[in-house]
Amino acid sequence: MQAALSTAHPLPAAPQPVWSVLDDPAEWPAFSRALSPDGAAGRWESQVVVEGMHCAACAFTVEAALMRVPGVVSAEVNAASRRARVVWSAAAVKPSRWFEASADAGYRLVPAGHILAGARRARESRLALWRWLVAGLCMMQVMMYAYPAYIAQPGDMSDDAAQLLRWASWVLTLPVVLFSCGPFFRSAWRDLRQRRIGMDLPVALGMAITFVVSSAATFDPQGPFGHEVYFDSLTMFVFFLLTGRWLESRLRERTAGALDALMNRLPDSVLRRKAGGTFERIAVRRLALHDVVRVLPGEAFPADGRVVAGDTAADEALITGESRPVARPCGARVLAGSHNVGAAVEVRVEALGADTRFAQIVALMESASLQKPRLAQLADRAARPFLLAVLAAAAGAAAYWWHVDSGRALMVAVAVLIVTCPCALSLATPAAMLASAGRLARGGVLVRNLQALEALAAVDTVVFDKTGTLTRDTPRLERVHCRQGLRPGDAVELAAALAAQSLHPASRALVRAWEDQHRVPPDWTVEQLTEHAGQGLEGRVRRDGGWAAHGLRLGSAAFCGVPQLAVEAAQVHLADEQGWVASFVLAEDLREDAAAAVSALGVQGQAVWLLSGDGDAAAREVARRAGIEHVLGDCTPEDKLRRLAELQAQGRTVAMVGDGLNDGPVLAQANASFAFGRAVPLAQANADFVVLGDALDAVPGAIAQARRTLRVVRQNLAWAAGYNALCVPLAIAGWLPPWLAGLGMAASSLAVVLNAARLAGQAPGGRPGAPA
Repeated sequence: MQAALSTAHPLPAAPQPVWSVLDDPAEWPAFSRALSPDGAAGRWESQVVVEGMHCAACAFTVEAALMRVPGVVSAEVNAASRRARVVWSAAAVKPSRWFEASADAGYRLVPAGHILAGARRARESRLALWRWLVAGLCMMQVMMYAYPAYIAQPGDMSDDAAQLLRWASWVLTLPVVLFSCGPFFRSAWRDLRQRRIGMDLPVALGMAITFVVSSAATFDPQGPFGHEVYFDSLTMFVFFLLTGRWLESRLRERTAGALDALMNRLPDSVLRRKAGGTFERIAVRRLALHDVVRVLPGEAFPADGRVVAGDTAADEALITGESRPVARPCGARVLAGSHNVGAAVEVRVEALGADTRFAQIVALMESASLQKPRLAQLADRAARPFLLAVLAAAAGAAAYWWHVDSGRALMVAVAVLIVTCPCALSLATPAAMLASAGRLARGGVLVRNLQALEALAAVDTVVFDKTGTLTRDTPRLERVHCRQGLRPGDAVELAAALAAQSLHPASRALVRAWEDQHRVPPDWTVEQLTEHAGQGLEGRVRRDGGWAAHGLRLGSAAFCGVPQLAVEAAQVHLADEQGWVASFVLAEDLREDAAAAVSALGVQGQAVWLLSGDGDAAAREVARRAGIEHVLGDCTPEDKLRRLAELQAQGRTVAMVGDGLNDGPVLAQANASFAFGRAVPLAQANADFVVLGDALDAVPGAIAQARRTLRVVRQNLAWAAGYNALCVPLAIAGWLPPWLAGLGMAASSLAVVLNAARLAGQAPGGRPGAPA
């Protein structure tokens, strides 16, 4: 995945952009990924930034506009992150069509990571600041003109002087209404055109009513509304609302900034070596496999590759979870998105675009940032009928007060409209979830499923796999036992030929053992290979055009049909059609922090289990060293699944921690799941959380973070509900003036986002995601 569209085809900045440039299939990989092998004729998933969104109702409007376009399969919009995920059929629609549909609804789309997206966000931020400054300046002047009316005694001020002050206030309120209130009026008009009730509609109605009533009093002092004007209240609550919205926007960008930090790590251009040995600067999207690029200190690596000239160090914190720079000498592999922090090096490109680990990480985070957790969905569903109730309450309050004081009746309705806007309710959950996901990502834990944070907070049992999880990714080959007439080296070569087709840690150990001795792959061709999850590999190998072996099996003792030897270490066996061929004794190194992580889980009140497919003796030895009390060895995938279901049937909420390679069914069965290990292809790691680095304390750290997240979500929901329960009766009773209602509404949304922001910066134990 590229970080930006080609700079040779920039998107126009005009109010009515021509999106046809996006219809070129060559541009699609910059902001989309293919979901089917049909390529330009199949389904694509696009990630875009939505401009002009402020609340959940805006997200509903964008989703509805996109779903009305034929060929758009699904659309998900997250109001907190202001991002959208669109799945569309290239055979039925082109991107320009649904870009235009969203623009027609009032919300411009920008491809995620586009070079202009940052500039537009900066321009929007500057414009918001100007609106706030205009509102603040005019508010102070209007308050100055309103002050004499508050303190003047009868006869202190002539009617002409009072009327002059009203006209001055009206003139100063015009810039506020025409400029500062623009976002509220535009959003309300968009919703009305879409026949929807958005969260800005009550606010816009309140502003319009206040201005109209005050203007009527200014133009006709003897009329029904002539006894009082409310320009001071109007300018004050507009200023308060804009203050809250601007601060809220800044905080939301900060708390959800981990995704943008990842998206922007690829450079826009890179130095590529030409045939003559000189270098030219080209756009990253023009790179091809096997190109040699020069990466200067401070620059990001544009693709996965291998250093072919020079020695350096790389900052891989957001890619692998490693907090310190790691040495990358000549011959070492480097990852796209990591930063060169040493010397200039030359790198040969080995993987580009969606094939890089960087792209997989970005895809996972994009998917998570667009999900709506269950609590957020409930709040969004409650917001719609609540808005209808707000309008009904305002109308009822106006009708009740009309017979008492018609002018005050409208101001009471305005106060009800403003104070009850449910922005805080809709922000309560997504703001906290995104802040927490961003914090975990910076600590090396990717959240694939935001809903899993809620489940993880309730976990009381953690189940570990052994190999590649509690132990190092790759064990060591310690001894080889083989049948008479076969040399150990030949047995290792046969096993390594099969093992090279698998990512299992035991397989990698056999391949490494062969390559450490011979530096070349085994001279065998593997055909008809089948991998049996949790058991082993089966296939045929041949050399020089003839069958050298038939029906080889590599894996557990039961899978290979040989008796399990009573040894203290894990074993992998090789068998053919005649029976046992060899056994390979593997020595596993326990991770240094395994015991500390298990202890931290115990402090949190977790029951810890170890379920392993290796021999019972080997599993118990690892459990003893890690401090795990409950252990079962010789487990098939079905055994693990059965034991997990038994724990859940006992009322336990279970988190499964595996290597992500052969634990798919168990990871899916668990209430929450972690895939552990750097070598795991992220697309195959069917887990709720993916641990990028080597630190096992990420598991108790994530559980602690999930618990803090749920506490904050409950606090936010309680605050939003309590605020409305307190302020609505006050507004209906006429005890809450419009300016104070505006202050209360802004403060409620700001309080929710500030509370969520604590999750983005809080890290007990001094490390992101460290256990509490």
